[in-house]
Amino acid sequence: MKKYLSYTWILVLLSLSCKTVDYDWEDFKYAPTPKVNLNAAASALPTFSSAKVSFFNMADPDFATSQKFEWELDFHDASGRAAVSEIEVYVSFNKRENNVPVYPVILSLAKVHPNERQFPLPSTIRATDKLFEKVNSFPKSYSFTPAELASLTGTNLATIGVNDYFLFKFVVVMSDGTRITQYNDNSCDESRGELCDCRVGVRFKNLK
Repeated sequence: MKKYLSYTWILVLLSLSCKTVDYDWEDFKYAPTPKVNLNAAASALPTFSSAKVSFFNMADPDFATSQKFEWELDFHDASGRAAVSEIEVYVSFNKRENNVPVYPVILSLAKVHPNERQFPLPSTIRATDKLFEKVNSFPKSYSFTPAELASLTGTNLATIGVNDYFLFKFVVVMSDGTRITQYNDNSCDESRGELCDCRVGVRFKNLK
């Protein structure tokens, strides 16, 4: 066993001494990711916290002021070496996609995460996304009615249809000034269960 370990170390040292190429991935930096805790109980229709989607039910005549979309913003930093200066929070109103996720939300076989992502990817900050605020104290809690979100985005509630949605996106600013404006799509996909919540949103339904 001792001889085997010695030979192994010799091979490792030889491989390191013969290295002639520098790779981009070797010059890595620890980075935090946004973390969202969704209050699923506040949703007007059943949902799951892991899905990062809540619902407003337009079947309620008072839905504009009686229903709430509630969530908490924080960040993941497993290494403890990725200091966050602030998180920029953006908000937008969006018309329904051509292919909308099925409802009710279906969980994967592990019964933890949804079996499909709930909002389109990539999660890119676009011209239609409005900077809502910059957060530098965590966690930060949010609570919005449909009327409040419509006011924030300049949206007429009377023109909203089923499966339209409001979406919040995040840009992480690290202590050294680095701005992380977009994460890998797989990391932002709710169905994968990765430790990155780069968006959270609320959809409109009309269910009796």
